[in-house]
Amino acid sequence: MDPALLARWQFGITTVYHYFFVPVTISLSLIVAVLQTAHYRTGKDKYRRLTDFFGKLFLINFAMGVVTGIVQEFQFGMNWSEYSRMVGDIFGAPLAFEALLAFFMESTFLGIWIFGRDRLPKGVHLASIWLASIGTVLSAIFILAANSFMQHPVGFTFNEARGRAEMTDFGAVLTNPVALTTIPHTLTAAYMVGGAFVMGVAGWHLLKIARTTGARNVSELTGEHAENASAYTWATKFGAWVLIVAGALVAISGDLQGKVMTDVQPMKMAAAEAIWETETPASFSLFTIGTLDGSKEVFSIKIPGVTSFLATGSFSGTVQGINPLREQYDAKYTAMIRQKYGDEVANAMTYTPAVPVTYWTFRLMIGLGLLGMAIGIIVLVLLRKGNLPPAKGGAWFWLTMMIATPLLPLFANSFGWIFTEMGRQPWIVFGLMPTPAGVSPGVPAAQVLTTMVGFTLIYGVLAVIEVRLMLRAIRKGLAGPAPAEAEGAADDAPLSFAY
Repeated sequence: MDPALLARWQFGITTVYHYFFVPVTISLSLIVAVLQTAHYRTGKDKYRRLTDFFGKLFLINFAMGVVTGIVQEFQFGMNWSEYSRMVGDIFGAPLAFEALLAFFMESTFLGIWIFGRDRLPKGVHLASIWLASIGTVLSAIFILAANSFMQHPVGFTFNEARGRAEMTDFGAVLTNPVALTTIPHTLTAAYMVGGAFVMGVAGWHLLKIARTTGARNVSELTGEHAENASAYTWATKFGAWVLIVAGALVAISGDLQGKVMTDVQPMKMAAAEAIWETETPASFSLFTIGTLDGSKEVFSIKIPGVTSFLATGSFSGTVQGINPLREQYDAKYTAMIRQKYGDEVANAMTYTPAVPVTYWTFRLMIGLGLLGMAIGIIVLVLLRKGNLPPAKGGAWFWLTMMIATPLLPLFANSFGWIFTEMGRQPWIVFGLMPTPAGVSPGVPAAQVLTTMVGFTLIYGVLAVIEVRLMLRAIRKGLAGPAPAEAEGAADDAPLSFAY
């Protein structure tokens, strides 16, 4: 068993699992803030009820995200000590800001929001959820800045005497061109998840109302059904609009990110498109089969010029292929790797990522995102003029959309990160440190395997708990309308959990 391979699997498993919660936390914090702002400005009770409902779902997700995220930072020192020693001076700085500034801001104001609902003035309570939402964004920014250094190291100098990279310009790390495109792309992708989640949950409740009452339009409902349908219809449409608009922004930011990626990591773009030889212009591959050793293409279905535009902004641009890039990297980096990390690491370098993984995760990321946007458009069309979901004939279609849509952008986010990290291989820091050189030398494979299995099992249990808690809260739906005298509370009321 190879300790480096096991350490990579362990970090990959924990990271992918943790990232299921991250986009939901980022997006729901903003969506809940918007809902509470709508209630603050209009006084309409449906916005208060929606705030409470989605606020509870947000808190369940936030708690589980914190629990699963803490493990990752320990892995840097335990499984990747050589990496931490090599670039900890740079990589650790944005992570310190994330923990000491962003996370403390996020958690502090979230606590104020949870327990201060009936104890604080309405404006102060509203400000607390907005500040918590800003904290989640700042947290993402610092983490993405750290990750962008791994993709394109800047703002440092290499100390030959100490054998480690040392920061010279923190501003350059934060304004890394990779970070400047990755941050908006990741954040807008997270908002796609939140929009799809709100749309799916509210749309599912709309179907329940339609089935219970047999109504085809909101105007046919009365009493509590009418109030609930009004709230759920608004939330379903709002979620669909968030999904569609965020999806459009993802496409724009992704286009910019693709051009930066081609500039600083041309091998990743070549692997994403399975381009083995340099092409002018380069076609976008809808489907490609290559040889087992990844040396050449066997069969493909392509759209001419599209990859050239994605990579260069011109439909006639040149995109370098895997094979010539492999030769360039060999000439540029092998001697450096041999000198710093030894013959064993140098001889194992292939400079080519896992092409099938990179190729298909790139397409799954795009395809699932586009499918989610298409469903958002369908939902808006079906709910026009106050229509309810079909209670009989097309109920299965609506139910399938409401269950599947929240998962589509969520999995698209995960595939996007797998593509980003796998496409960087075999580097842990591109052009500076190979992945095998970053593993802890004193940790045997058996220990890594034991902890990997243990974490996987624990995370599996947590997944069951998370799903059950979320489904239970979703099934309960909106709380009842507030009594007329329920605005505010007595000054001596005990501090309590309000959601």
